[in-house]
Amino acid sequence: VWRHQEVHVVMGNEACDLDSTVSALALAYFLAKTSPAPKAAFIPVLNIPRAEFALRTETTFLLGEQGIPAASLIFRDEIDLGGLHRAGLLSLTLVDHHVLPGADAALEEAVVEVLDHRPLERDRAPGCQVTAEPVGSCATLVTERIAQGPPGVLDRPTAALLHGTILLDCVNLSPAAGKVTPRDVACVSLLEARFPELPARDTIFEALQAAKFDVSGLTTEQMLRKDLKVLSGDELLLAISAIYVDLETFLRRPGLLQDLDAFCQARGYAGLVAMMISFNERNEPSRQLAVYSRCETLRSAVCQALEEATAPSLHLQPLPSPWSCVSTYAQGNALASRKKVLPVLRAAL
Repeated sequence: VWRHQEVHVVMGNEACDLDSTVSALALAYFLAKTSPAPKAAFIPVLNIPRAEFALRTETTFLLGEQGIPAASLIFRDEIDLGGLHRAGLLSLTLVDHHVLPGADAALEEAVVEVLDHRPLERDRAPGCQVTAEPVGSCATLVTERIAQGPPGVLDRPTAALLHGTILLDCVNLSPAAGKVTPRDVACVSLLEARFPELPARDTIFEALQAAKFDVSGLTTEQMLRKDLKVLSGDELLLAISAIYVDLETFLRRPGLLQDLDAFCQARGYAGLVAMMISFNERNEPSRQLAVYSRCETLRSAVCQALEEATAPSLHLQPLPSPWSCVSTYAQGNALASRKKVLPVLRAAL
């Protein structure tokens, strides 16, 4: 890395789900193939420590299917982004997010491009190229970008990664799940037209969905870490975990309250919002929430913000909870995903 005059890192968000991972891998590959900068090294970085990677079951499955070994990947704890930036070598492209967490604030000035599918929460410096479009998957934006480039750059393994990711993110392009847009559909069709031997949509979606929701071997702490976002407010941190079982199954886990206590204490979180999601056989989502905090005022504030939210309205119905420090709800608006709820929680802090 240090031999190059410029290190261009492409990095997804710190939940490091399949979309973040594949978007970073595919865009870095495309930039390396098409960039006019001969002195630049293009490096996709997975924004988690390597030890966390085994929890990303759908990602390990899809990369394994394409013959990409974990040993060939670079993780966040294996590259000194701060050191590269201080040496004046770092350019940073963000995919699947556009706001760096507080700990990475020093890297903001290295950001040269953003590709995201969330509404923009902040403006970027004038020199930064921003693509923020409300599609179901960031991989759709990467596919569009590659498709606009020189012919022949897209190879079959990259196409298979993008194809599987869009299908998983958009719940097999099912309108009932509320994720898919016409641009996602167009990109899946484009990839299939270029590579007719890609697996059937149902086959790859069901395999990825099964891998993603297979939490059978995980401890509660691993379930909470598997798909985690952290919000920082005034002097406090709030964890938001996507949990791939229903609320009843989650609450029945042995020692759950002690595990919640230990998880938050060990990481300095003042509270935790667990967002349960499960799907029926028609791929329709069902969601519930659990809000945990030993601090009554924080729990009340978070619950009030969620109950009174209007953009989007969650249509919450309180459910009985076994513990006073955990508030539980059925979420009537099953289309309000974590991406849509995060701004509500951020405002509450």
